[in-house]
Amino acid sequence: METKKILLDTDIGSDIDDAVCLAYLLQRPACELVGITTVTGEPVTRAKLASCLCRAAGKGDIPIYPGCAEPMLGNSIQPKAPQGAVLASYDHQTEFPLHRHIQFMIDTIRANPGEISLLAIGPMTNVGLLFAADPEIPSLLKDLTLMCGVFGNAQPRTGPREWNAYGDPYATAIVYNARVPVHRSIGLDATVQVKLPVEEVRRRFEGGLLKVVMDMAEVWFRSRDYIIFHDPLAAATLFNDRVCGFDRGQVEVELLSERAKGMTHWKKDEENGPHQAAFRVNREAFFEEYFSQFTPGKNEERSEDI
Repeated sequence: METKKILLDTDIGSDIDDAVCLAYLLQRPACELVGITTVTGEPVTRAKLASCLCRAAGKGDIPIYPGCAEPMLGNSIQPKAPQGAVLASYDHQTEFPLHRHIQFMIDTIRANPGEISLLAIGPMTNVGLLFAADPEIPSLLKDLTLMCGVFGNAQPRTGPREWNAYGDPYATAIVYNARVPVHRSIGLDATVQVKLPVEEVRRRFEGGLLKVVMDMAEVWFRSRDYIIFHDPLAAATLFNDRVCGFDRGQVEVELLSERAKGMTHWKKDEENGPHQAAFRVNREAFFEEYFSQFTPGKNEERSEDI
């Protein structure tokens, strides 16, 4: 089994799906997490939450860098990381390198040209600044996978804008204007198809790393009675071709209209489109892919194939 080098950019600490995603990556035998950067309000608290999961998984040596607290222009739409309420219950890193996240990303990608899969599951500020700071970086990636945007999927209806895209519209535009060998987006219209109610989450998130995630999820459940697996779906596409089907096209990001700023406009172009967007979701394949990583003994069996 081929090992993939993943650089994760996350806003863990707001929606619970980031923690659900990170737990999956930490458990996936074929995933080599080369680093984690955090983004939006209270990035240090978010880094501590990432550290909780890394240490609980026995991988406390993964580099973690707090990133940008504010978007390129304007104020953060999520200034707080409410899941930080669980930090007192878990061992975690307390000191982090500050204001070095972009250089860390540059150094990591340049040290591994053509090998890094950049997985961005928060607002695009860090990635936009990375591409602006070093314009060669997009071409040095193996691929870029985003949980970002809405692309007109005819499945469940959603609003016209997606949280990560309008969390920093200008950074989002930079990211979609970059030319990457493989530029994939899993949009809101795809991710809303993988949803579990609170009762089923509590039943299935038992023991090990999922117990830590469950404690974070209880903060989320104070205002919600479900989890949508937005970010885990994006992560799963890196390892399992069955969970999503993609079309090729062109994505343009709305910047002129204040009411629509951050909206992603999709134009299908199967021959020349530089972007791929998820238009088909295999719900059963996804949940099998996700929860199979937490089956006792599963990783020991798979590790022999790596």
